[in-house]
Order: sequence, then structure tokens, then C-alpha cells
Amino acid sequence: MTELSICILPKLKGPGGPSSFQAKLINGLSALGIESHHDPHTPGTQAVLVIGATRKLDELYYAKRTHIHIVQRLDGMNWLHKRQPTGWKHYLRSQRMNLQLSFIRRWLADEIVYQSNFTRDWWNTVYGSLRKPNRVIHNGVNLNTFNPSGDGQLPEDFIRLLVVEGSFKGGHERDMFNAVEAANRLSARLDRRVELMIVGNAPQHMREQVSCSHKAAVRWMGLVPHERIPELDRSAHILFPAEINAACPNSVVEALASGLPVVSYATGSLPELIGEDGGAVVPYGSNYWHLEEPETDLLVEAAVKVLDDLPAYRASARKRAETYFGLEQMVADYKEALLGN
Repeated sequence: MTELSICILPKLKGPGGPSSFQAKLINGLSALGIESHHDPHTPGTQAVLVIGATRKLDELYYAKRTHIHIVQRLDGMNWLHKRQPTGWKHYLRSQRMNLQLSFIRRWLADEIVYQSNFTRDWWNTVYGSLRKPNRVIHNGVNLNTFNPSGDGQLPEDFIRLLVVEGSFKGGHERDMFNAVEAANRLSARLDRRVELMIVGNAPQHMREQVSCSHKAAVRWMGLVPHERIPELDRSAHILFPAEINAACPNSVVEALASGLPVVSYATGSLPELIGEDGGAVVPYGSNYWHLEEPETDLLVEAAVKVLDDLPAYRASARKRAETYFGLEQMVADYKEALLGN
């Protein structure tokens, strides 16, 4: 008897968010007795999940011809290359990726899974609504791995503001400078030492710019193994998600699960992820689509409010993750999208 299975395209490797999602989904489906692979020609294949886009369009055409259900998981789209110079190679690569994503979305996918309501609205606005099934499935987190108990203690003699991003390259300079300015203003507002801990790939020239302008202490961690993130979350007072218009950042749901409150500007998916009980969300105060400078004082006042009642915010952040972002629920939702009930 042929085993029923699903195909996941493309096969991803590396430390990035899509790779982490793929690994978590494969393990979660396996626990439900559903095998995964990366070849739609495998006998018994019931569905294909496309994570973003793939260059192997011939594999999708085969699935389409043989009536294998195709589900596309959509992140946000590339946009920073249209707002500031990022180099012609980056510009062309960004444009090509947007075209691949939109082509699969319109012509090959039978159903779309958006990572957030923000992401769905964004795609519908730029590339038009489609008459095909779609749903929103937020990223999930292992609530046992990411929890408030374990290694990583809060420092007692200073406030730690944590930033966890994959990279600050490719036009993400404004993200970095927003984080630095927030730490500087918070330090001045509290009249207390604030440490900005930055996890992510930051180019040397950006580090040099920051070193000339910051008042708060800046601790550069670089890229760290994913298994260290729970410890770092537990060692911070507040997470600041730096990326503007993030589709559904793993760093936010991981922080909430770790009992780390999140304070952010109201861009992208952050308002729907953080809600009223995961921390605080404030207006950006200017046109973030044009990468203008934010109204930092609003963010600082929100951070002070969270710090003044930190134990309650830590507990409510964890509760929000338990309610909305458990990994088991995410896997169950994808199983339903791929295979039905």
C-alpha cells in the first residue's frame, strides 16, 4: 500500500526563518504520522507546500497536471530596494523574487496561506485579490523550549533591550538606527544604564556608525545558534522588533513564549502578534513606508510603562503565546490546509 505524504518545496537549509519553519513543520507532521519529502513525483503525494517560491516550476506544473493540491505559504514581499539604493544586484534579485512569488500565487497555487493578516492585506493591495481559498496561519513556537524557566537571568544593575534579527543588510539600516535611538532615549529617560543587545548580522560599517553616536551600551552578539535564543530572551527586560513591516517574525512569538514583553512600533504584523497583553505597540509617528524617522518618545514611554509593571507583563506575554502561538496548533492548521480535515 502506498504511503500518503506531502511534498515541501524548495528544500531549505541554513539558519533562516523559512528553514526553521520547514524543519518544525516536518517534525510536527511526522509526529502525526504524515511523511514529508521534496519530490512531487513520489507515489502517494497528496499535496505540495511551496514555502515562498521555487525555481522548479516544472515540478509545480507536474503537480497541477496530476491534480495534486498546491498550497503556497506567503511571507511579505521585497520593498526596501525601491526606497533606497541597495545595489543593482540586490535590486534585480528582489524584483525577480517578487515576480516568482506573485506568479505562483496567481497561476499555480490552489490555496494561499498568509503568515499574518497584514501579509494578506499587503499582497491583495499590491497584486490584487484572488478568487481562491486562503487563510492566515501565524508562526508557532515550541512552548517547552521557549518558556520563562531555565538559563538566562535578568541583570539587576541595568536594563537590557534585546533586538533579534537575521540581518541588517539589504536596506535595513533604518531598523538598526531605530533600535539605537530607542536605547539612547530610554537610557536618558530612566537616568539608568541601558544595554542594547543586538543579535544578527550587522555589517562593520554600520557598527562603526553606531559606535560614534550611541549613549546606551551596545553589545554586538552577531549570529548565534538558535538554541541560545531562549536563554537570551530570558536575560532581557524588553524585546524591540526592529524590522519595519515584518510579516510574522519568529523572534516575537519566541519572546512572548519566553515571558519577554515586546515593545514595538505599529508596523507590519506586530500589532496583531503582540495584541494588548504581549507588551505595548505605539504609532510610528511618520511615514515608515518612506523610511522616515519614528516618534521615539512614544516608544520610550511605552517601554517605561512595561518596566514599571514587568512581572505582570512577563506573565501576560507567556499567556498570549500559550493561547495563540503553540507549535501544535500551527502544525494542525497546516495539516488541514494541505490534507483537509
